[in-house]
Amino acid sequence: MRSFFHSTLNPAIYHGHNKRPPFFEGWYYKLVSANGLQRLAIIPGVFLGENNHAFVQILDGSAQRADYISFPSSEFWASDDEFRIRIGQNHFNNTGLSLNLQTSMGPISGTLSFEKPHPWPVTLFSPGIMGWYAWIPRMECYHGVISFDHAIDGVLTLNGEAIDFTGGRGYIEKDWGQAFPEGYIWFQSNHFRYLNGNPDQYKTPGTKWIPGICLTASVAIIPWVGRAFRGFIVGLWINNQLYRFATYTGAKIEKLELTDDTIDWIITDKHHRLRMFVRRAESNTILGPTREAMGMRVDETISASVDVRLTKINGKSLFEGKGQFAGLEVQGALDRLLNM
Repeated sequence: MRSFFHSTLNPAIYHGHNKRPPFFEGWYYKLVSANGLQRLAIIPGVFLGENNHAFVQILDGSAQRADYISFPSSEFWASDDEFRIRIGQNHFNNTGLSLNLQTSMGPISGTLSFEKPHPWPVTLFSPGIMGWYAWIPRMECYHGVISFDHAIDGVLTLNGEAIDFTGGRGYIEKDWGQAFPEGYIWFQSNHFRYLNGNPDQYKTPGTKWIPGICLTASVAIIPWVGRAFRGFIVGLWINNQLYRFATYTGAKIEKLELTDDTIDWIITDKHHRLRMFVRRAESNTILGPTREAMGMRVDETISASVDVRLTKINGKSLFEGKGQFAGLEVQGALDRLLNM
């Protein structure tokens, strides 16, 4: 029982100890250099099924290429009581990572450290982004946000080229469970500028992006007692204040429209209205989990953008900004998702 409570109240840690297949767990590190020209997603994880193994995926959002590096499951190690994992010679936690990998892009190595990661708040009744759903056993997929935004220090060397991430910004989230949803939309950005020429656009001299702002949003088909519903979770984090819009908070979807180029999504609750307008971008294929294998082909980009407008119900504007270098996945049974 202690393990169940401990893992639920600590979303970042490995949840797979003593789990039976099918099970997967993966952590998503987004790394953006100070000038925005270098953008990587590093995804370490483990899959338990017919082909037990660990993996590290790399998505180079600048050069539009990706790779999946598989390891024997014996090369995966995770701490019992805190977020620390090791895959081969690669180490990951909430305050940094170190890589020593051979990839199709060439070897990648180096160490990065993260300053002051900011996780989604955890309480007994709402343990992270999942809210009270986190306490429900055997859900298809669980989600966690380990850091909305943090500064990066360090250098990675990819195929002989040094990539200096010092002064850049990072984001960390994770998923675990049996499989990815049948259909879902997910996007995230922590590189915001104010819209409409706000004179306070740059809080710090020489800084292109407003620190301390992050949007993470997802909507998915959720299996539930032999049926399914459309569930969503959105968090807009502004200077340590978190605006939550989720199925479990009673928020409602006013509009959700998808085209080949855009996503237009409006959510309301008793106090606020949030509009998110996403411009899609060229993507690469990474792999996601089904119940049988890491065989789901997922199109992901870290070059999308999202315009965000948060108002009170009476129309008073609270925030209006443009998020760049947005991660975006639009996947699966989208017609069913949109029409549920």
